Amino acid sequence: MAHITKQELLEKIFNDDYEHLKGKKLRMTRVRVPGKEICLAHVISTSQTCVYQNLGLHIGVHEGEDHVGESIGLIRFTPWEAVVAAADIAIKSADIEIGFMDRFCGSLIITGGISQVQTAVEEVVRYFNEELGFKTCPIHRC
Repeated sequence: MAHITKQELLEKIFNDDYEHLKGKKLRMTRVRVPGKEICLAHVISTSQTCVYQNLGLHIGVHEGEDHVGESIGLIRFTPWEAVVAAADIAIKSADIEIGFMDRFCGSLIITGGISQVQTAVEEVVRYFNEELGFKTCPIHRC
């Protein structure tokens, strides 16, 4: 008996169902099952005005404050709620500010000086990898 892979099995099932349902209305749904991972960890060394404004990071600052030119750290999580713990770790590990935190999509944006943002991103990735057993990606910097 030949060994069949999961991919081949799924393709066969889908093809058989598709042939049976041809001409009828089809509805396809993509389901995402979140694992425990950090799939993006990126540090932008010096932000440009257009990047800062398109991310909405200029909203809510006090009059006279201008954070353009600061560094930006971007981190993406699954499960999405992990962003709350990550924000706490980032704040406690470096002198940064939370630019944006989305617990429904798992996105965290932090801002501050380059060394502070780098430290915060590194600590979040380290903690999630070593302490929580998350699969993590390398930290990119530009």
